[in-house]
Amino acid sequence: MRSVLASIRRLPLGVRSLATAAETPAAAEATGEASSSATWTPFTQRTGVIARKRGMTALWDSEGKRWPVTVLQLDNVQVGLHALQLGAVDMPAKRVTNQMVGHFKKNGVAPKHTVKEFRVTPDAVLPVGTTLSASHFVPGQYVDVTATSIGKGFQGPMKRHGFAGLKASHGVSLTHRSGGSTGQHQDPGRVLPGKKMAGHMGAVKRTTQNLLVHRVDLALNLVFVRGAVPGVDDAFVAVRDAKKKVAYRGQAGLMAGKEQGEWLGEGVQSLPTPAGTVERAQKEQWPEVIEWAGKGKQ
Repeated sequence: MRSVLASIRRLPLGVRSLATAAETPAAAEATGEASSSATWTPFTQRTGVIARKRGMTALWDSEGKRWPVTVLQLDNVQVGLHALQLGAVDMPAKRVTNQMVGHFKKNGVAPKHTVKEFRVTPDAVLPVGTTLSASHFVPGQYVDVTATSIGKGFQGPMKRHGFAGLKASHGVSLTHRSGGSTGQHQDPGRVLPGKKMAGHMGAVKRTTQNLLVHRVDLALNLVFVRGAVPGVDDAFVAVRDAKKKVAYRGQAGLMAGKEQGEWLGEGVQSLPTPAGTVERAQKEQWPEVIEWAGKGKQ
């Protein structure tokens, strides 16, 4: 255990990584192909992916319990920069600005509809042009999903903030859904900043944390996560390893002296490192559909 902890070293940009002599990721080959032999550690920060929210459905687990899930699809997600700038969904060059056309052409990838950067550790860097697939995530692991929430327009305090409203009985006239008093006395004589009042609701960046990956479909590049995800259907969402239930849980398990297979829990032994790519899934002949076996099962 001490030898493992002693191998933790500080890397550039304030990022920490863990590597032993047997776990040190192989350097990228001169051909630019990503190494598939790297080992995930609790201090590995993998890239996220850009996905399209396709809607919600329901799945049943091995015990017959029904779970609402959100379907996320990866549509030709490729690496555009070594800093792990990802682009998703091909689009005609005539619909892209000249500056972005030159950017994509310089890196040898087709023009993309949306581009997003992810911060990674040195052992999770990918070559430009690498195509990621749904195999990047493992059923049973947790993810954080970031997107722009649905815009609701101008809403009152009951819908926007969950106010109870005024009484629906005697003594209240035409103010049942009113927000009530908003000011004070002569001192301070104003409405304090941050007061919960009516206003524009939604259309802001939101992150839903700790969503369990229930199923992965490699044939259709679909990731089924339990629970709701911000945004409208067909919106672009950013999916990354959960900060609390992947990174922090793994680090806590390592510090507690647990074995590697017990760091993440939920039957998850490790995560594809540096990433789950289309080529890797085909080379290792992964099954087209992988589903979480259930809590306490492998």
